[in-house]
Amino acid sequence: MPKKLLLIINPVSGMRLGALYTQKIVSVFGEAGYDVFTMFTTKRGDARNWAAEYGKNFDIIVACGGDGTFNETVAGNLAGANLPLGYIPCGSTNDFAASIGLSGDIVTAAQNIADGTEHSFDAGTFGERPFTYVASFGAFTRVSYTTSQSFKNIIGHLAYIVEGGLDLKNLKPEKVSITANGDIYEGEYIFGAVSNSTSLGGVLTLAPELVNMNDGLFECMLIKHPKSVTELNRIIKAITSKQYSDCDMMEFFSCEKLSVLKNPSGGWSLDGESEPGTDGVLIKNLRSAINLVF
Repeated sequence: MPKKLLLIINPVSGMRLGALYTQKIVSVFGEAGYDVFTMFTTKRGDARNWAAEYGKNFDIIVACGGDGTFNETVAGNLAGANLPLGYIPCGSTNDFAASIGLSGDIVTAAQNIADGTEHSFDAGTFGERPFTYVASFGAFTRVSYTTSQSFKNIIGHLAYIVEGGLDLKNLKPEKVSITANGDIYEGEYIFGAVSNSTSLGGVLTLAPELVNMNDGLFECMLIKHPKSVTELNRIIKAITSKQYSDCDMMEFFSCEKLSVLKNPSGGWSLDGESEPGTDGVLIKNLRSAINLVF
C-alpha cells in the first residue's frame, strides 16, 4: 500500500518558489512511492491547523515555505499525531534549515526527504506556544515580521539588516529579569534570544561548536544596553568574532528552561513571527520533539 504524504505549501514564501515548483515536488514524492495530498496556505494558522487536524491520516507531513511555515507545521504536528516531518525551505532566511544543512534547492530538498532517514531535534515552548528554534526580543526581533514580504523577496537578507538598522536608531532598552540555572540576570538589554540554532534572523550567528540542536538545552544570549561608543564597539566586536562569552556587554549561557519577566508592551518573535508581549513567561526545551526526515 502506498505511503501517504501531506504537503503543506506556503505559496508566498520567499520568491514564491514553492508554488512554482509544486509539480516537480509532487513528482519526486510520487516516484518515491507516496500518495501526495497538497494544501496551499492562504492565511496565518493554516499550516498549524491542517497538521493537527489531518496529520493522523498520513505517514509524513512536509512543509514547504519559510521558518514561519515550518513553525506552524511543527506546532500542529505536536498537537496532533506527532508524525515524522519533512522541510523544503524556500523562505527569505531559513534559519533552521541553514543550521542543519538542508539544501536550498527545492527539488534536491524534496529528493533528500524521499531518500532520507529520521533525525531528532529539540523544540521549545513559550508558555503554551511551541517554537522550533528561537524566541527573541529587542533589536532585529520585529524585523522579520515588520519588513514587507515584497521587500524580503527582492533583497532577501539585506532587508533584515537595513530594517534592523533603522529599528536600532529608535530602540529603547527593555528592563528584563531572567532566572535560569539558579542564576538571575537582571538589567537593561537591547536584545535577547533563547535559541536552538546557529543562525538568528540571518543577522546574528553562533559558532557550530556552541550549538547542539538535540541536547535538551537552549543557548541564551542577552546584549546589554550600551551607554557609550566604546561599549557599542565591544558588542560589535563580540558579534563579528562570535566570542560572546568573553564580552562584558553580553550574557551567554545554556539552560533547559528559564523564566522571563519584562514589560508586556515589548513584544517577542517566535521563529520570526510576532508574539504579543507578556509580563512573565516560562520557556522550556522539548528534547527531541522534532523528527525530521532528510
